[in-house]
Amino acid sequence: MTSSTGPRVAMLSVHTSPLDQPGTGDAGGMNVYVTELAQALARRGAQVEIFTRATSSAQPREVELAPGVLVRHVPAGPFEGLDKNDLPGQLCAFAAGALRTEASRAPGWYDVVHSHYWLSGEVGWLVADRWDVPLVHTMHTMARVKNAALAPGDRPEPQGRVIGEEQVVAEADALVASTQAEAEDLVALYHADPSTVHVVAPGVDLGTFAPAPEGTRRADLRAALGVSDAEAGLVVFAGRVQPLKGPDVLVRALGVMRAAGQPVPTLVVLGGSSGRRSAVRELEALAHTEGVAEHVVVRPPADRAGLADWFRAADLVAVPSHNESFGLVAAEAQACGTPVVAAAVGGLRHVVADGASGVLVPDHDPVTWAAELGALLDDDVRRARLAAGARAASERFSWDDAAEQVLKVYDLAREERTRRRG
Repeated sequence: MTSSTGPRVAMLSVHTSPLDQPGTGDAGGMNVYVTELAQALARRGAQVEIFTRATSSAQPREVELAPGVLVRHVPAGPFEGLDKNDLPGQLCAFAAGALRTEASRAPGWYDVVHSHYWLSGEVGWLVADRWDVPLVHTMHTMARVKNAALAPGDRPEPQGRVIGEEQVVAEADALVASTQAEAEDLVALYHADPSTVHVVAPGVDLGTFAPAPEGTRRADLRAALGVSDAEAGLVVFAGRVQPLKGPDVLVRALGVMRAAGQPVPTLVVLGGSSGRRSAVRELEALAHTEGVAEHVVVRPPADRAGLADWFRAADLVAVPSHNESFGLVAAEAQACGTPVVAAAVGGLRHVVADGASGVLVPDHDPVTWAAELGALLDDDVRRARLAAGARAASERFSWDDAAEQVLKVYDLAREERTRRRG
C-alpha cells in the first residue's frame, strides 16, 4: 500500500450518500459511520474517495467532504424515483462509473476497496477484482438477522438480497463487524471464514456529543427547543420512522400509561418517513387512536449539533429498534450524559450498559415499555445515577481508534488476497 501518505481508499456507499441528512429515507447510522470513518482515516494520511449514486442532475460530480476525503456522485439510473429495492438493476451502471474513474488515473491508483452494505459489496467485488486490490466489506445490516426479528407489519428482505450477501461474504478479503455478536452472525448465518472477520467498534464524536455545561438548566434547554411544557418528562426518539426502528412501540406505551391514569411524558420523534411516504402520518394517526396525540411531537431530523441539543434536553432517549448492528444513536445520547432505554437486541446490548448507563428492555411489548419508562421518569435518583454512567459508557468508542484498527484490517486484507491468489 502507499506508504508515504497512507492508502488510497475507494469507499463505496451506493444507496445513500454521506452528504445526506440521517433520519429520513435511506439515510441513517451508516451515513454517519462512512463520514466519520473516512475523516478519521484521512487524519491518518489516507486518501479516501467515497463513491455514491447521484440522485440529482444538480449535484456536482465531486464534493470535498473534508481534507483528504472526496465524495464522487456516480450517475446510475434515473436521478429520482428509484427505491432502494430497485437499485440492484443499476449496479452495473454504478460499477462502470467507478471503473471509468480509475481508468483516468495512473495504473494501480487505489490500494483497497471498502464497501458498505450489500449493494456496495456487489460493486466492490467487481471493481476490486478489476483493480487487483483487496476488498474489505462492512455489512451494517444483514437480511437473515433482520428477517429473524421482523417488526409487526414489516416486509421480509427478499431472497435476492440474501444471495447477494452470501456472495459478498465469500468474495471479501476481510469483513468488518461492529460487535462480536455481529461477527458470530457472519460466521453462523453466512459461513464467513472466521479468520477474515474483524471486530472494529464504531466511534462517537465526543466533542459534539457531550453533556451540557455545568449549571445549565434542562428547562432552559427545552425552552430553546420549544418543548417547555413537558412537565411529565421528555423522551426523545431519533431515527427513521419505519417498523424496524419501532417508534410505534413508544406511542403505544404512552397509550398504556394514559389508560392506567399515569402521567404521560412528551415523546419527541426526530425523523422522517422511510420505506413508506405515509409513515409519519401513520404514526401520528396511531397517537390519535391511543389518545396521546397531544403528547407526541414529530420534528424533522436534526443535524449533529441539533441532535446533541435534543439529547441533552431529554430525560431519556428511547431506542426500541427490532434490530441494530451497533446502535449509534444510543452511544451518542449516552455521550451527552442522558440515560438510554433500549431494546435488548443486536449491538444495543453492547452499547448500553444495563443498569449502569441505561436500561435494556427484554421485548417490544408496549406494557413493558410503559413500565420501564414510567419507573425511570418517577425516580430522579436512579436517572441521575444512570446519567453519571452514560458518558463513561460512550467514551469506550473512538473514531480515531476505529480508523487505526481499520487500517490494520486493510493490511490483513492485502495479505489474505495474496494468500488466495497463491
